[in-house]
Amino acid sequence: MTARAFLIRGLIAGLVAGIATFFVAYSVGEPHVETAIALEESGTAAEEAPTDASHDHGDEAAGGHSHTHSHSHGDEGEDTEVSRDSQRTWGLLTGSLAVGLALGGIVALVAAGTIGRMGRLQPGQSTALITLLGFVAFALVPFLKYPANPPAVGSGDTIGDRTALYFGFVVVSVLTAVAATYVALRLRNRLGTYGGVVAGAAGYLAVMVVAGQLFATVNEVGDFPADTLWFFRRASLFTLATMWGVIGVVLTGLVGRLYAAQTERAQRRALAASL
Repeated sequence: MTARAFLIRGLIAGLVAGIATFFVAYSVGEPHVETAIALEESGTAAEEAPTDASHDHGDEAAGGHSHTHSHSHGDEGEDTEVSRDSQRTWGLLTGSLAVGLALGGIVALVAAGTIGRMGRLQPGQSTALITLLGFVAFALVPFLKYPANPPAVGSGDTIGDRTALYFGFVVVSVLTAVAATYVALRLRNRLGTYGGVVAGAAGYLAVMVVAGQLFATVNEVGDFPADTLWFFRRASLFTLATMWGVIGVVLTGLVGRLYAAQTERAQRRALAASL
């Protein structure tokens, strides 16, 4: 049960999770992204229409003619653009695989480091618990505070502040989860498993409620359609759950098989030594 063995299995789990996440994101999330992009483009066109009309009237008043100009900024600028078809296929697949591999490796290494430190849990059981805690602390709770937004939502001037708030909240959530887990394990001998788990979960919940009140609220939705926003955020949550769920299921299964195989080999050696 070495860290290398865990890492290899974590990368396998991350690869499978990346593929599964791509299919979920493509089938569930991309239609709502397309809807949001269409709304953004229609809004931009509506904003530009009065400006164009005012220019036309100004030209007519000045010279009696209205001219339409089309400017080309060169092929070099156009070549740097990535088509929407590439973004929603190869780009999405590449991103899903990269995140899956990185996340699977990190979860596997954390699970390897907690073997023997999670009470009487076997390696497969502790791996499943680590994945569940990671999903709650790293993905679910930060998502509830700062949910994903589709295109056309949010100002480009505040993207730096919004990113800092999100990752700051993620750090607080992860550190609080680690502390809550440590407290639960320490209290397990005194209060029992049930009491330790309840105490740890209550502590995490209390700290995150306070943090949620202290961190600034971001509300830049404007007049974006509520149903489109809801469907997009729901699809984003499905995508997150798919990534973490597949990693947890595959990695737990692989670690459990590894532990069973090593236990069986150890028993055979012990039996052979006793003969």
